[in-house]
Amino acid sequence: MRSKEPGFLLAAVLAGGFLAAGCRQDMHDAPRYDPLRESATAPGTSSAQPFVDGTIARGQLREDELLYTGKVNGTEADQFPFPITRADLDRGEQRFNIYCSPCHGRTGEGNGMVVQRGFQLAANYHTDRLRTAPAGHFFDVISNGFGAMLSYKEQIPVEDRWRIVAYIRVLQLAHNATRDDVPADHQKDLEAPPAAPAAPGGGGAR
Repeated sequence: MRSKEPGFLLAAVLAGGFLAAGCRQDMHDAPRYDPLRESATAPGTSSAQPFVDGTIARGQLREDELLYTGKVNGTEADQFPFPITRADLDRGEQRFNIYCSPCHGRTGEGNGMVVQRGFQLAANYHTDRLRTAPAGHFFDVISNGFGAMLSYKEQIPVEDRWRIVAYIRVLQLAHNATRDDVPADHQKDLEAPPAAPAAPGGGGAR
């Protein structure tokens, strides 16, 4: 066993040397500037330089005008940038109830709880003006705000804004719908008695 000790010691010394060589201070002491510090080499003597004209952050190119603005050739469009599925409507209902219903109410009549407590009257989606407004109009208002309503583009992702618009269309259709608007194979459901409310306490498994 003793014959192996010199080789082990040599290996340990070499390993220590490699580690020491990797602990140089070049990166730690590299020239750098704190934000807004004066610079002797940067244009304008400032370390903080403006972006080059035309610079776009990764993921922010936004070439799809309809998706990101609700417009086509600068005009509000009455179309959606992607097919709307039942899952999209369900998501739109959820987001609407969170962000929109406090002012506009669950049915879009402009009488949400915030309004009932004295806040400025919100828009009623069932007026002729808004019932005939293009889908892009609602998207633009959600994104950029209008009147007393603030912008929601920081809180609501762009796709969810379109899902909310789709759900608003559902509310508008339902508000003015007649029996003839219901598919024939579902009209019998209108005559079914409402389900009995669940008993207090539930009575389910605990």
